[in-house]
Amino acid sequence: MAARVAHVLTPHSHDSAGKTDTALESSSRGMRVLGLSFVVLVVTAVAQAVVVTFSGSVALLGDTLHNFADALTAVPLAIAFWVGRRAANRRFTYGYGKAEDLAGLLIVGIITASAAFAGYEAVQRLITPKDVHALGWVAAAGLIGFAGNEWVARYRIRVGREIGSAALVADGLHARTDGFTSLAVLLGAGGAALGFPLADPLVGLLITVAICLVLRDAAREIYHRLMDAVDPALLDQAERVLAATPGVRAVGSVRMRWVGHVLRAEVEIAVGHRLSLIEAHAVAVEAEHRLIHQVARLRAATVHADPDGPSDADHHASLSDHREPSPA
Repeated sequence: MAARVAHVLTPHSHDSAGKTDTALESSSRGMRVLGLSFVVLVVTAVAQAVVVTFSGSVALLGDTLHNFADALTAVPLAIAFWVGRRAANRRFTYGYGKAEDLAGLLIVGIITASAAFAGYEAVQRLITPKDVHALGWVAAAGLIGFAGNEWVARYRIRVGREIGSAALVADGLHARTDGFTSLAVLLGAGGAALGFPLADPLVGLLITVAICLVLRDAAREIYHRLMDAVDPALLDQAERVLAATPGVRAVGSVRMRWVGHVLRAEVEIAVGHRLSLIEAHAVAVEAEHRLIHQVARLRAATVHADPDGPSDADHHASLSDHREPSPA
């Protein structure tokens, strides 16, 4: 018991400063990803623009403009990461982490516009086919576009999942759609070289379908985040951690929600009804400590401890203690 009381009275690592440092570290990683991917996409788009000037490829021009637009999607997400660093206050008591989800909505809108633009261009090419010059250079530019976007997509998605940022994952998926568009330029150039000018618009339609599938995944992820959805496996893990905590007799409700790229939890546990207030609090603190250290991305937990009711034997014993003695 003395150890528990000492743990309650001794400051531990789950104070607000520690949580803020972790959030800042995650946001800093996100900012680095956005900065580096922005440079890669701008370089890719500039290289494609050089080829556009002497090839006259409208498809490559559209892909180039799209890559420039994709680079610019880093701006709202970078703003969201910057806003998310602000400390919680009396109006925004959970902080500003939800700014990432708002940025994710904007990114989903950009993916939607990308799908619409790709489909429109494909239909226009079917109606009015156009000749393309320097097909070898156009194909090379398409490969450059695909390579640049795929590298950025993998980088954004990997780091986004590591730091728990749905918006960064959605932005990575958007970069992947741009890579598909670049492949359409490559395949269209190949078809034109083989004497089939309609290859470009037909492939463009197929790529539009692929973009719509990626859009569905990105929109679902952002929707789940906005609705405070979490993986049920996280709840199962939290319940196992709580059940294994010494002093916890039963686990009640467990709730979790994402705030930016970190998790918060509110849980209920039952402890022995004979425990003192300090002892019950010590059990709650130990449960919080185990949750934060064993559940990935969890940075704060509120643990409510309820007394477990007395057993029937204790109840009967209590009644017998208060029973009046029978007359002699």
